[in-house]
Formats: sequence, C-alpha cells, structure tokens
Amino acid sequence: MRDALVIADSSCLILLAKIEELEILRSVYKRIFITKEIAGEFGGELPEWIEVKEIENKTLQSLFEEILDWGEASALSLAFEMQDCTVILDDLKARKTAAKLNIKVTGTIGVIVKAKTENKIPSATAVFEKILETDFRISDRILNEAIKLAGEQP
Repeated sequence: MRDALVIADSSCLILLAKIEELEILRSVYKRIFITKEIAGEFGGELPEWIEVKEIENKTLQSLFEEILDWGEASALSLAFEMQDCTVILDDLKARKTAAKLNIKVTGTIGVIVKAKTENKIPSATAVFEKILETDFRISDRILNEAIKLAGEQP
C-alpha cells in the first residue's frame, strides 16, 4: 500500500531524475507535493503526477529560511500546513530541524529502500550504483546499512 502524502525536496527530485529513476517516487507514494520554490530549484519539466502547492504561511517560511535553504524551508513550511505527510530531505540540518518539530522525514536513500521492501523495484543496489556515479555524497556505512535494510547483500 502506497503512503498517502509526501513532500519532496529538490535534491531527491534532481537525483532521481539524473539517474532516470523518478518513477520510484510515484511507485511508493500516492501523492507527491512540492512547492514552487522546489520546482524552481529542480529547474526541469515536472511529471504531471507531481503537484505544486502554494505555501500559505509565508512568515513561517521566512523563519525557516534563516536556518535552511529556500527549498528545504518551503518543504517544512508546507509540511506544517498539510496533515499526516512525510518530507523527503537529504540535508542533515534540515532533517534535524524536521525531527525537532515532529515532522516525519525520510531521505532519497530511504525512498529507495522503501521501494525495494515493497517490491516496487527489483534491486536497491542497482539504483545505489547509479547514484554512486553522480555527485551525491553518501558514506559507505550508510550505503551498506541501506542495502541491508533493503534485504540485499552489501
């Protein structure tokens, strides 16, 4: 069963698009939201199944922008306005901020693990190998842990 709502930050969209695996998001989540700020950071044409949602509380967004980048600040602001959603964040500072605010968070690697454990993709390792060919930074320890969580051998 796909989770209902997710808010994706630009790093997830950019990385999955770069390795031609953006469909993984749609396989795991029923509805994918982004803000216009994240759409701007992504810079490319978005699939029709990604919904752009306007943030109503600009004051909250401005507060987040004092400590986070533009896209992450908008993602967390949108999370406050939506009920029962997960935010996909790869930046450690943004993830820690979300955790302090009790916002459910995952990262791009977590999305891939989830896709594998739900049998939406045949191999998480194959996707991770494509990621390693990009400029995305991930430690060997986290990568090996993710492979194990996906039920595969590192």
